[in-house]
Amino acid sequence: MSSVMASRISTIPERFKGQVIYPGDAEYDSARKVWNGMIDKYPAAVVRPADEGDVIAAVDFARDHQLPLSVRGGGHNVAGHATNDGGIVIDLSSMKKIEVDPVNRTVRAQGGVVWGELDAATQPYGLAAPGGVYSQTGIAGLTLGGGFGWLRSAYGLSCDNLIGAEVVTADGRLIRANASENSDLLWGLRGGGGNFGVVTTFEFQLHPVGPDVMFVFVFYDGTDADEMKRAVRLYRDFSAAAPDEVSTLFALGQVPPEAHFPEELYRRPFSAFAALYAGPVEEGRKALQPLLDFGTPLFDLSGVKPYIEAQQAFDDEFPDGRRYYWKSMNVNHLNEDAIDQIVAHARQQPSPFSTTDIWHVGGAVKRGSAETSAFNGRQAEFLVNAEANWNDPADDSANLEWVRDFITDIEEFSDGSRYLNFAGFQEEGDDMMRKAFAGQYARLQALKQQYDPTNLFRLNQNVKPE
Repeated sequence: MSSVMASRISTIPERFKGQVIYPGDAEYDSARKVWNGMIDKYPAAVVRPADEGDVIAAVDFARDHQLPLSVRGGGHNVAGHATNDGGIVIDLSSMKKIEVDPVNRTVRAQGGVVWGELDAATQPYGLAAPGGVYSQTGIAGLTLGGGFGWLRSAYGLSCDNLIGAEVVTADGRLIRANASENSDLLWGLRGGGGNFGVVTTFEFQLHPVGPDVMFVFVFYDGTDADEMKRAVRLYRDFSAAAPDEVSTLFALGQVPPEAHFPEELYRRPFSAFAALYAGPVEEGRKALQPLLDFGTPLFDLSGVKPYIEAQQAFDDEFPDGRRYYWKSMNVNHLNEDAIDQIVAHARQQPSPFSTTDIWHVGGAVKRGSAETSAFNGRQAEFLVNAEANWNDPADDSANLEWVRDFITDIEEFSDGSRYLNFAGFQEEGDDMMRKAFAGQYARLQALKQQYDPTNLFRLNQNVKPE
């Protein structure tokens, strides 16, 4: 960085109430890091706004000095968009205000909130907003990219439940987006990524959930490939027939060598069913029982649990600093050929920490539409995600190759679209984005032209202006 630019960046605090962290500061190395250990970048400054005015100041500075600009909510984007080299990072982690309206069943939360914090605020009222399946994910990135979670079949994706937002745009304005104000922008924020500005406040519709739920998380032996295939078929058929209260997730993998798993099972291939029933516990027991009757479990973590605990079930599997590379494909149907391909690739995973995840797309997700949100993917029956997780940089090539070959080989069962929160490093560029949004792409491009014609907000699932 030139001395002239360093001098300019040092002027940020003149307008800034929050914290500014520069290279050489004691906190810099921790502040620049994100969750994915593959991402190692060095921004010119990390700014932590105290309020919307600080966000405006940071956006204005980056725009006026033509600097790369990243926005960090939870920092858990696999592609690493929350940081950059030589630019400005707006880190919203100091903006965590949450306001619950239990009467109208809504919640307002600032952009630095993660799902575990939001759940902790809403559950005392027996309410929840549909989030993900990992409590440390930021509400911002998950929602802007779609938001698959444990309540999706009952109440829709996270983006479907976004009813309002406050956004700092590329020209430094703070605007509201809801059903009556800038409704076109609200449409774009529902699954269109971070293309249109910095969302400083999200407003969600809440739903009655918990405090206790029936939750299934059961592992079966996957040593035999035919047994794995039988498990996939059960998952396919069960999910298709399940009521909307049931949201499911299926995984193929190996028992990872970690302390919270039985040591004698380390690296044993498995098939795992996970599901949550968003309704009365006793009804949930009956509805989810077929997943518990598949065979003799390797181990079973199922039972009646507080909703917050169910939301944390996968937290130990995704530690900060591990190396992550995930790619997905929207799959039209799980016929025998598709199942053969999925199981064959799953059994070749190089790392015992990896999994092949299958998400059912049904219920309230199907009832959403392109008219109400930018999200594309409701046309699929399942979302298949090849999830490579490993620790040693020497294993990078093997894990990247496994994921890429996997996704290439199952594309024949898809329309070519994918879930953009699981999109690798988005290395396919514009072609991938056009396929991902399909019929919504042109409308998103026009919206981008309206709100960010210079593409200031380009470190995201980027749609370029017209």
